[in-house]
Amino acid sequence: QRMKDFPLSIGLLSRFRSTKEIKKTVDDLRKGLCDIVIGTHRLLSNDVMFKDLGLLIIDEEQRFGVTHKEKIKKLRENVDVLTLSATPIPRTLEMSLAGIRDMSLLEEPPTDRQPVQTFVCEYNEEMVREAISRELARGGQVYYLYNNVRTIPEHTDALREMLPNARIEFAHGQMKEKELEDVMYDFVNGDIDVLVSTTIIETGMDIPNVNTLIIYDADNFGLSQLYQLRGRVGRSSRVAFAFLMYRKNKILTEIAEKRLGAVREFTDLGSGYRIALRDLEIRGAGNLLGKTQHGHMEAVGYDLYCKMLVEAVGRLKGEEVYDDFSTVINLDIDAYIPQEYIFNEEQKLDMYKRIASIETESDLGDMKDELLDRFGKIPLSAENLLRVAYMRRLGHNIYMTEIKGGKGTITFSFKADALVDPNKIPEILAKHKRRLSFSANGKVPMFTYLYTPETLVEKEEQNLMALTETLLADMQIMKVEQNA
Repeated sequence: QRMKDFPLSIGLLSRFRSTKEIKKTVDDLRKGLCDIVIGTHRLLSNDVMFKDLGLLIIDEEQRFGVTHKEKIKKLRENVDVLTLSATPIPRTLEMSLAGIRDMSLLEEPPTDRQPVQTFVCEYNEEMVREAISRELARGGQVYYLYNNVRTIPEHTDALREMLPNARIEFAHGQMKEKELEDVMYDFVNGDIDVLVSTTIIETGMDIPNVNTLIIYDADNFGLSQLYQLRGRVGRSSRVAFAFLMYRKNKILTEIAEKRLGAVREFTDLGSGYRIALRDLEIRGAGNLLGKTQHGHMEAVGYDLYCKMLVEAVGRLKGEEVYDDFSTVINLDIDAYIPQEYIFNEEQKLDMYKRIASIETESDLGDMKDELLDRFGKIPLSAENLLRVAYMRRLGHNIYMTEIKGGKGTITFSFKADALVDPNKIPEILAKHKRRLSFSANGKVPMFTYLYTPETLVEKEEQNLMALTETLLADMQIMKVEQNA
């Protein structure tokens, strides 16, 4: 309809088309007679060939696997790709954050759109009855998500007994096309009050009159999936409600708790980006060069992985890549911001970012003052995080690549071509006598300090953090000014 004034031929591929219509569209694509084709996963079939594919637009990108997208891109080397999603998969989001892809955010919500009121709770029949009755009383409709095709008829019958005055039907992807189409048309036209369905409603459904969503076994769904499902309601100016329910007395896994907690927390309009970031945090970014969508880069470590990635992207863009390095601190201590200290995840992420940018002792003091002023007494783990951030800067000043401590040993590793004054090494060794040694064997120059862990436990003032800070401060005499 939007292209009616342009001389373009537009095809459609989906299971709702007849065999004859599909065959004609596929033939036209091969011959170049079809300019635009819109389709489901049917586009990925082996019989679909393009004469000259130039642009690939993937809507609801989180519904497509990596294998799917790579298959289309292999049809031609130079295919421009535009992916659209409220909650991109971790792999795609990481590509955008790393600079491999450009990213644009739409942050302005539609006029009069209101956030969806979200509740996470155990399954409760009385609550379900009340939620549905309240929605029907105000003339609305309800999505009831039950993702089990085998038992969905029985569950629908149980709901009919619970709410005898409501018109309740079910729908799922294994129904015949005509049967599914009839149910959906009836629901759109208001002839059905409650639609019990599987996840087929996750995308593409825009029915403003549906303003209550109930999800059964919500702990079995992914984070982006829960966000997408919640987006099916609240598509008008009316306040909508989403009930994410799990079975009574069920012990949730840690990851399931994190997912449900994130959906409950991020209720603001346009929270998809933050939801996707949390998904990236929970699942990991995955292998950008392979098919895996998620999983941590354990082989080289995340910091090194990102550093290598940024350098590679810079070279491909023709930018001058400087021989930069990062200083990694790995001490046997707790260094993080506890949940009970800063509840709001957005504020916590902001604090992590600002703490990581500490460069001077003055910055460290300012950061401590702000935390005290805004959140109260600083817990030990957060205090450690501040000190570690400052230590990382001190180590970076003298070209250290790693500071590692625990189990009786602290090591300070330098870059092989570190710009430091080696004449200061004897002075540092003399200050700490037999406990500190220096080695330049191999490619990594390194200080090694030996201590007894029992001593640190007994003497609080000589804990691992304080000891590392003292050694690091003494080593600053090796620093060489750049203009010297």
